[in-house]
Amino acid sequence: MMLYISLFSRYLRVKLLSGWDTVSENRIRSMLDAAMTAIPKTHPRYESLVLRERLVEGFRQGIVVPQGLIAHGRGEMFDYLLGERTTKESRAASRAAAALLLQAKHPVISVNGNVAVLCPDDVARLSILARARVEIGLFHRTDERVSKIQKLLQEHGARDVLGFLPDAAIPGLDHMRSLCSKDGVYSADVVLVPLEDGDRAEALVNMGKKTIAVDLNPMSRTARNATITIVDEVTRAMPELVRNVEDLADDPKAARLALSKYDRDENLEKIAEKMSDNLENFLER
Repeated sequence: MMLYISLFSRYLRVKLLSGWDTVSENRIRSMLDAAMTAIPKTHPRYESLVLRERLVEGFRQGIVVPQGLIAHGRGEMFDYLLGERTTKESRAASRAAAALLLQAKHPVISVNGNVAVLCPDDVARLSILARARVEIGLFHRTDERVSKIQKLLQEHGARDVLGFLPDAAIPGLDHMRSLCSKDGVYSADVVLVPLEDGDRAEALVNMGKKTIAVDLNPMSRTARNATITIVDEVTRAMPELVRNVEDLADDPKAARLALSKYDRDENLEKIAEKMSDNLENFLER
């Protein structure tokens, strides 16, 4: 916190000395870059601060939108309640999700700006392991933004990324968020939707698709409608999912067991109870 107070103080001094309208964007950016570099690894919020800075950089590059920054902040609140760790319930959901991806005939990973910036390597690795197509799905869509996300994913190893030229639409959705690819989400039997909005997730379910959500809010429509919901922070959830796909790829018996043991509603209830207990314990300190 002191780091950001210091940075803001420097920013104000520059403004006052140079004139409110004369400070260059590059000068302000250099100060912000210096702040990111100055985050010590011993800082108790180091990982969280680094993720924030990566999203801010994604915003500067036109990949992340302001609404995505707000959504990330909202998710952090639930992660605090979760204890900022991967729970055994999240691990069980991840194994079930890996099994479902491996059983799918046409799995698809739907990627938005936040996921592209935070987990490009995991998206690419998972798509190869699970033989899944990758498709860009955006609420706030522009051709330029789709192109930048596509380039980023391909630079990290994703192949044949769909979404730039949509040729189908998800029924029941208005706006450009309904746009999708016929060879991707539209034809998929299983769709992984990390950080998805509730309307689109629900519409996919209404199409008869099995969905896997990554969502830190166990009470959200996305979490409550998905076939499998992994309640975890996305940069923990995606590597965990990759590991589980690797582990179950040659073990169909273990995959069937992971699916049979998973109960979404029970899993979400246990996680909600943990969040409630964590909050209660904090208030009693």
